[in-house]
Amino acid sequence: MIRLFKVKEKQRELAESANGKTPIKKQSAGELRLHKDISELNLPKSCSISFPSGKDDLMNFEVTIRPDEGYYLGGTFLFSFQVSPIYPHEAPKVKCKTKVYHPNIDLEGNVCLNILREDWKPVLNINTIIYGLFHLYTEPNSEDPLNHDAAAVLRDHPKLFESNVRRAMAGGYVGQTLFPRCI
Repeated sequence: MIRLFKVKEKQRELAESANGKTPIKKQSAGELRLHKDISELNLPKSCSISFPSGKDDLMNFEVTIRPDEGYYLGGTFLFSFQVSPIYPHEAPKVKCKTKVYHPNIDLEGNVCLNILREDWKPVLNINTIIYGLFHLYTEPNSEDPLNHDAAAVLRDHPKLFESNVRRAMAGGYVGQTLFPRCI
């Protein structure tokens, strides 16, 4: 039975090349699932998705988040997504490309979000991750930090944390670290 499918596929490829068409690349299961996830996206109005390498490369894309409430109101934050061919059995790799003063995002852009690590399940999707990232900006979590300094300030001195966030978003220093303007 399997041989029959291989013969049919070979015949189709030969027919396409004889017609001058380039053979169609077969999509992996991960690409098919990702295509479904992207077509069903229901993003908040403050989030958008783009494909810097073009629509042919669905496995690498960017998401922009512009929080409309909370400490990060008015900021623009860019995230890169790299999706594995075995998605959804492995969570996408997500990095924040905007340097940000945040308890759950370190200065290298690594993101501390439970559904990207130990709580990932194949039933979760890209929409869930984007809402999780959006939630990090509306409700930063000082209990599970990557940036321990920012988490301590948020926990112990919320007004100072708010001031630090505003200074960082305006393109200033927080401690010894210079942040690029993102508002």
